Order: sequence, then structure tokens, then C-alpha cells
Amino acid sequence: MTDDALPLLIEQRRSNWVRLRTLIVLRWIAIGGQLAAIFAAQSAFGIVLDVGLCYLAVGAAVIANLVAIFIYPENKRLSEEAVLLMLVFDVTQLAFLLYLTGGLSNPFALLVLAPVTISASTLQLRSTLFVGATAALMVSLVAFVHEPLQRVDGTILSLDPMFRFGFWAAILIGIAFVAAYAHRVTSEVHRMSDALLATQMALAREQKLTDLGGVVAAAAHELGTPLATIKLASSELIDALDDREDLRADAELIREQADRCRDILRGMGRAGKSDTHLRSAPLSALLREAAEPHSNRGRDLSFDIAPVPGSDARQPVLPRRPEMIHGLRNLVQNAVDFARSSVMVEGAWTDRRIIVRISDDGDGFPPQVLGRIGDPFVSSRRDGGSGSQPGYEGMGLGLFIAKTLLERTGAELSFSNGSDALLDSTPGAGPSRPFRAGAIVEVSWPRAGVAQDETSGRKPLGENLPITS
Repeated sequence: MTDDALPLLIEQRRSNWVRLRTLIVLRWIAIGGQLAAIFAAQSAFGIVLDVGLCYLAVGAAVIANLVAIFIYPENKRLSEEAVLLMLVFDVTQLAFLLYLTGGLSNPFALLVLAPVTISASTLQLRSTLFVGATAALMVSLVAFVHEPLQRVDGTILSLDPMFRFGFWAAILIGIAFVAAYAHRVTSEVHRMSDALLATQMALAREQKLTDLGGVVAAAAHELGTPLATIKLASSELIDALDDREDLRADAELIREQADRCRDILRGMGRAGKSDTHLRSAPLSALLREAAEPHSNRGRDLSFDIAPVPGSDARQPVLPRRPEMIHGLRNLVQNAVDFARSSVMVEGAWTDRRIIVRISDDGDGFPPQVLGRIGDPFVSSRRDGGSGSQPGYEGMGLGLFIAKTLLERTGAELSFSNGSDALLDSTPGAGPSRPFRAGAIVEVSWPRAGVAQDETSGRKPLGENLPITS
């Protein structure tokens, strides 16, 4: 990977790393605390509240959580905009409760710092500034406009104006200080993590080059003896075939080709490291390369590569990034592991998207873990192993690694189950094959983010390096 690609990879690694489940759990805790506070204020302290509006505010948070749970999978990772909207909602909901319960005379007004702290720890500076400004505005509003706290006997509970002003100033200063402190610490952690990532990438690149040199050296060593034998035998044949010009020419050709194999082995490592053709490949070639190690494992592995109707028929050319190939390979391996007889790898593209769909005819993903697929240590088919692999259990690390690597390339993954196991008998559809009936994994990239530019793709690759002895 080039140095220019490193900032893009780091930005992709930072994005979409806040899990929806985390924010949902924190909101449930806040909801429980709010309900407990309302109950205690009424029963223990005899405070008169507008209970209907209070429960309406809490109910809005409950509904928001339930909608998020039913619409999105448990392992959904939110974009920065989605996290920002959720935090602004939490600030607004808390401010409305404070308006109903005494404004800054309510000691729980301090909890407005929680969304600001989360924002400073997870979002970029501009988003944190927006959340902080929203929190400061809401606190300032409820400081002057609120329903006073009143006990059953008519006593008004209110802070002295001097203390209320001090509490308001303390909260505003706390918002600024906590946000700045959390953002600075998080930035330092990210900076160190980015440095470690760059180090790991450099080490991985060097390891690949070292491994390539070792493979070439081993191949040259192992093939040296048979090539020497072929050259010796061909030389003896040349001497013995002086009177047979036709056969003598064939023997000389064998010796020349043996010498050529020796020269290729010597120059393979040096030429392969700078071969421009190896840096990118069409979508079909990339998919076949990823699936090749699993093509002879007793399953019918078929490919269907075609554009979406109405799109450009030319295949997109993709970079041969190791994380892309390894991620797709893991997905194919999982499909082959649990397929009954066949696995289908489909590739399609439009002017905007590149889509890869890997499906099998197994039993599919268990419904109870479908929303958690992609998390580590969650078996993908624990209750649904194929008939050829009874009792097969995995730790889910393969799909976790595949999901992580592919998301680093900008991909979006979705997991589902098929339902139709009939044969395709549509007239003119070509050879019949099973519809997707088991597990389905769909990988989608924005075409502009991964595909090679069409104009640059037509430029000459340059002169091929000669292989010299």
C-alpha cells in the first residue's frame, strides 16, 4: 500500500466505530434513572409534577430505543451523523425534563454533561462543538424558563438567584472543559493508534516481500535438480541424434526451455515486485482469485458476473488489496463450510455501486444470532451446520475478520437467509441452478471509492521489465 493510501485507510478505520447497542444501553440506563427520579420526587419528597408530560418525555426516549432495536441489527455501527442526531436528541429530551422539574434548581441538570462527553470521545471536533453548543443553549433556556418545583403544601423549592447563576456558569464551564479534555485525550489515543497502524502496515509489507523472496528461493532450490536433469538428458539426446535433424531440434528446444525456466526463477522475485499488472484486476478475476483455494472442496462453486441491466457493460477494475481478497476469501470459506452442495458467487455493478453476493444452499444463519453476525466469538451457524459437517461449531472469528477487513476498504455488509430452494426453470434463463436458499452475504462498495478510474485504467502500464539471468 502506498503512503497516499494511509490517511484514507486511517479515516475509514475511525469511521462507523460506535456501536448502536452501546448508545441504546446507555439510554436505557438514563431512562431507568429518570423514572426512578420522578417516582422518588412524588412519593418520597411530595413534589408536585406534571406527570403526564414527564412520562411523555421519557416515553419518547423509550420509543426511540425500540425503533432502533427493531429496525437495525444489534451489531450496527453508526455513522458520525447518526451518533450526532442521537446525542442531540438526548440533550433535548433531558432539557425538556429539566423544564418540567425546576430547571437548574433540579440537581440532575448536571447530567447534560454526559452526551457532551460521549461526543467528545467519539466524534470529530465540529460535531462535538455542535453538541456542546446545543447543550449550552438548552441549559441557558431552562435556567430562565421552567416550571418551578412545588411541594404538596404549596412550598416553592428554588435556589437563590446567586446560586442558580453559579450553577449555570459551572455547567457551561463544565461543558467546555470536559469536552476539551475528553477530545484531547481521545485525539492522543487515536494518534498513537494511527502510528501503530502505520508500523504494522510497514512490517506487513516487508514481511510479504521477505516471504516472496523465500518462496522464490525455495522454488529455485527444489526445481534446480529436475531442471539440471532435464538439461543433462537433453544434451545427451542432442549428441545421440546427429543423424536425426528433426528429433535433434526438439532436444535442443527442450534444453533451451530448461535454461529459460532457470532464468525465470532467478528473475521472478525482482520482476514480480514491480509488475504493474499485479496491482489491480477486473472484478471477475478478483472474485475467482479469492475463491480459488476453496474450489476443490467438494462443493459446486459457480460464478455469475454481470452488470445490472442498464449499466455500463465494462467490468470495474479494482485494486488487489490484501484485505479485500482475504475478506472475500473468508466469506467464501464460510459458505463452502456450510453448503450442502453448491455455492454461488455473484458480482454486479452499476454506475454508483459494486455489489458482491455470496450464497449457499445450506441451512442458513440461526435467526437468534442473525443480528449479531460479524461480532467476534459468535458462531455463525452453531445450530445450522450442514449435513456433511454435523456438529460443526466455530467462534465467528472468520466472519468478524472478513467484516472488519472489508469495512476498512469502504464496504457495507449485510447478512440474511434465503427461502426459495426451487430450480430456475424460467424460459431462456440458461442452465438451471438453485436459487439462494441458505445464507446470503452481500458486500457493497461505492464504485467511486474503490474502482480504478476509467481514464487512468486506459493509460499504458509502461514497459515490462525483462527477465534476465
